[in-house]
Amino acid sequence: MSRILFRGAACGVLCGWLPVAGAAGFIEDSALKLQLRNVYFNENFRDEQGMSPRAAANAKSERVEWAQGALLDYQSGFTQGTVGVGVDALGLFGLRLDSGRGRSGTGLLPVHEGGRAAEEFASAGVTAKLRAGQTVVKHGTLLPKIPVLVYNDARLLPQTYQGTQLTSTDIEGLTLSAGYLDRFKQRDSSNSTGLYLDGYGGRQSGDFKFAGADYALSKQLRLSYFHGRLEDFYRQDYLGLVHTLPVAGGALTTDLRYFKSRDSGAAYGGVIDNDLFSGQLSYTHSGHTVGAGYQVLNGEAGLPYISGATVYSFSNVGIGKFIEEDEKTWMASYAYNFAAAGVPGLTFMARYLSGDNGRSDDAEINEWERDMELAYVVQSGPIKGLGVRLRNYVYRSDFARGRDSNRIYLTYEVALW
Repeated sequence: MSRILFRGAACGVLCGWLPVAGAAGFIEDSALKLQLRNVYFNENFRDEQGMSPRAAANAKSERVEWAQGALLDYQSGFTQGTVGVGVDALGLFGLRLDSGRGRSGTGLLPVHEGGRAAEEFASAGVTAKLRAGQTVVKHGTLLPKIPVLVYNDARLLPQTYQGTQLTSTDIEGLTLSAGYLDRFKQRDSSNSTGLYLDGYGGRQSGDFKFAGADYALSKQLRLSYFHGRLEDFYRQDYLGLVHTLPVAGGALTTDLRYFKSRDSGAAYGGVIDNDLFSGQLSYTHSGHTVGAGYQVLNGEAGLPYISGATVYSFSNVGIGKFIEEDEKTWMASYAYNFAAAGVPGLTFMARYLSGDNGRSDDAEINEWERDMELAYVVQSGPIKGLGVRLRNYVYRSDFARGRDSNRIYLTYEVALW
């Protein structure tokens, strides 16, 4: 009875304006989830490579922060009829547990002008949505996840965007996407700003438009094409191919990706004209996954992307991205799912990347990174779903400061209905 009353109250608040005849689908298909995230970051800097003596004297030797986050995610169903109407809502809250003026800047919390992390920060977003057949249009707060733009969710709270997005799966095997974005909030900020190129220090911003298609030719082969344009900064085309082949009781996966990027309009971020080719082979058998890949970037400038976003490349790892001008990168990885050994929920991953021959301001770039991760999710009992993730990253470079990073994530998701 209490659940019925709670849903009825929610309907009165969220959809009181909707026709009663359509309310059943709106509420019956709705879901409300609360995700809790407790994150600890400890990063130690190992050198002052490439820094002036004055900058080195003022540089931090470490960044250490601990914070608690909460994500409240409501997703309604759709009203009945030819065109269904719905609404989603997202509430984000972050709380500082430990930080300091000399230890802030991990990306978990906003940093004030004095160098101190905020005690707390919060934001909220609402998304209206329409559905006709298998086509859904959303307007409001969005979490885009396409090759030319992947929202960043690697810290306490996710990066969010404002705009309109269409997704259609009316044709079997084919997913069409298109959209327009004009504002965003970084993962450690409550402030909404215009979109701009990562690394850009000016005051200009631009709107981002995208369109693309993902098509499964068969169960083994998938092709994709996307185009994105950050107005007056850059335009980018992406082609992708993923093929899975059964081999000796396991699966061999080939993943090929190509980006063509050029500057656009006023080119506020400078001249951009480059190609990125990357490929990875991975073989999975009896819980083991072994992978190897190679990536090369040719042309003017590094691979462009929206500030703070996750880059859709194999080299976007714990610390480095390995996408500088003319950089060539080798990658190797190993992962094991302990479910194959009778311990479901326990996983391990290790990877190594080495990039060289890159260029930045006419200086040669060489860098490498080694990442390790151990994770466990409780499978049953009163704390089912509680996740623990331990990450250790080691990064060295001749153009940026080396870092040793240890990170602990505790996550727990509760379905309120």
